[in-house]
Amino acid sequence: MTTTSSGGGSEHPTADREIVISRTISAPRELVFEAYTQVRHLSRWWGPEGFSTTTRSFEFRVGGIWDFVMHGPDGTDYQEWITWREIVPPERIALLHGESRDDPNAFESVLAFEPIGDETRIVMRTVFPTKELRDEAVEKYHAIEGGEQTLGNLAAYVAELTRNDTGRNETTPNGAES
Repeated sequence: MTTTSSGGGSEHPTADREIVISRTISAPRELVFEAYTQVRHLSRWWGPEGFSTTTRSFEFRVGGIWDFVMHGPDGTDYQEWITWREIVPPERIALLHGESRDDPNAFESVLAFEPIGDETRIVMRTVFPTKELRDEAVEKYHAIEGGEQTLGNLAAYVAELTRNDTGRNETTPNGAES
C-alpha cells in the first residue's frame, strides 16, 4: 500500500538528497486534493501519529503561505512554514517547506495526485538542499516513517469523509433521503 524510496540511486542528480513516499488512497483525486489543500481539513490529519497542528495563517495560492505549529506527542512544538510554488488542481502541488520564511535549510516537495480508477495515488517527492540535511531528516526526525504516517492519516481522514458523505446520501426506511 505504501512505497518509499530514500534516494541513493545515481539515475537522478538529486537522488542522494531526496525522499519519495507514495500511497494509494481509496477516494477520488478531487477529494484527496481538497483534503490536502483546505485548512479546514488539514488540522484533522496533518502530521505523524500523535502530532497535532495549529494553523496561524493559511493562504492556498501560488506565493501564499501556510504558517503553522506541529505539536509533538512529547509536548515539543515545531515551527513550520510552507510557501506554495505551483498549484495545478487536482494534479500537482509544489512547495517550499522550512521552519520560517527565510530558512536556508528549507526543502522542496512536489506532490502528484494520480487517478487510478476510483482511487488516488499520491506521490510526495522531497528534495533537500544537501545530502547531509536529507540524512539528518531521515535519522533524527524519522522523515520516512513520519511521511508514511502522515499519508496514512490522510487516507484514514478521507475514508471518514467518504463514509460520512455516503451516509448522508442513503435512503431511510420510509423512502426519504437522509
